[in-house]
Amino acid sequence: MKFKRTGKPVFFIVFFLILALTYTAFFGIENYYGDTRQLYIKGAKDIRWGIDIRGGVEAVFSPDKEDVDITDEDMDSAKAIIETRLVNNNITDYEVYVDSSNNQIIVRFPWAADESDFDAASAVQELGETAQLAFYNGDDNSTEAFMTGEVVKSATPQYTEDYGYVVSLEFNDEGASAFATATATAASQNTNISIYMDEENISTAGCSQAITGGSAIIYGDFTEDECKDLANKINAGSLPFALTVDDSKLQIISATLGSDALSVMLIAGSIAFGVICLLMILRYRLNGVIASIALLGQLAGSIACISGYFSGVSSFTLTIPGIAGIILSIGVGVDCNVIAAERIRDEFAKGKTIDGAIDSGYKNSISAIIDGNVTIVIVALVLMGAFGSPDSFIAKIFSPLMSLFGSSITGSIYSFGYTLLIGVIFNLIMGVLASKYMLKSISQLKFLRKPWLYGGKNNG
Repeated sequence: MKFKRTGKPVFFIVFFLILALTYTAFFGIENYYGDTRQLYIKGAKDIRWGIDIRGGVEAVFSPDKEDVDITDEDMDSAKAIIETRLVNNNITDYEVYVDSSNNQIIVRFPWAADESDFDAASAVQELGETAQLAFYNGDDNSTEAFMTGEVVKSATPQYTEDYGYVVSLEFNDEGASAFATATATAASQNTNISIYMDEENISTAGCSQAITGGSAIIYGDFTEDECKDLANKINAGSLPFALTVDDSKLQIISATLGSDALSVMLIAGSIAFGVICLLMILRYRLNGVIASIALLGQLAGSIACISGYFSGVSSFTLTIPGIAGIILSIGVGVDCNVIAAERIRDEFAKGKTIDGAIDSGYKNSISAIIDGNVTIVIVALVLMGAFGSPDSFIAKIFSPLMSLFGSSITGSIYSFGYTLLIGVIFNLIMGVLASKYMLKSISQLKFLRKPWLYGGKNNG
């Protein structure tokens, strides 16, 4: 039987790409003009660490007006503003509490990666500004808004027999007129109406006819919690007050694990990674070398997705559970490479040649590797859907399931699910594809065409 061989340069190309990814993912690419830092690619030092690792800020927000009648619904809407802005800044490790009796909102969140002077006042400056709610014709905010949140009198979550959970909108006279004109245009052009808070799209709905009378409903496949969340966000954009920070209650939070915890974790992780690679090389020889390179690529890919290295993937806060997700995904990567190496050994025992053993070994191991990884991907997605923002794409996919348990935004668990997911994805890329082609390529080098290097018997 003939096997399709992989060219010798493939190993060196893939190896160079992994080394380049590793270096840039950890160190980034930047330049300095005097004291000005020009950042081209983010590295590990641009990661925003969670409160448990690096500490952060605790701030108390209050309405800036005392002559306004403030309800519990107003405070819930104000909370929605802060949560939305935290999520928009990719801060997943936060805590937000409402003290309705004193009209206060307590917020805890970690320092930014580039904050060295720990200026608590500047860290909270943007969170309490009045939210800007705007309505647009179309699917995005590329056109001029036809009305703003000032014309919304109220947004109320309701349940109807026809549409299930909906959000009922009430406009003032100015808003009623603008909304009637806009919905007539949308209906005639078969376009949508989009609602944005700051720069985040919070709803896009179709329109079949002009809506007059000063009221409207937004309906869709909403759960009760999603309906309340959307109503809060719309109300947040029409609040008659901004939030101010009580400087006397502004506190700096110390890292719960101590200032040296991160360094200890990095040292321990580096030693553990090195020991794992050494054991794999001793056990599986050249297969172990290739597996170690693939694991390095998997780790670099995970760091890159956390730091914001890729332009399409935003950075986010890395917590202790997030680090646990990285470690667990590396363990899955080791398992993936061990399965492949053992299958290659089995093929040598059957009398296969080097090319035949490598091809058949990967072919026979792929189903077990895929099964194990897909199971973990599902678990990671469920964790992200259950403990992330209800507006996220993943949360919406799992909304029928999550509606049975209610909403629970827990950034640290979301961080665990995220790092586990990206780790497994890079495991499939590096541990299955990259390692296979590197091994098939390097096995074409004449001085390495010795079966014992791949798990076979030493014929010499």
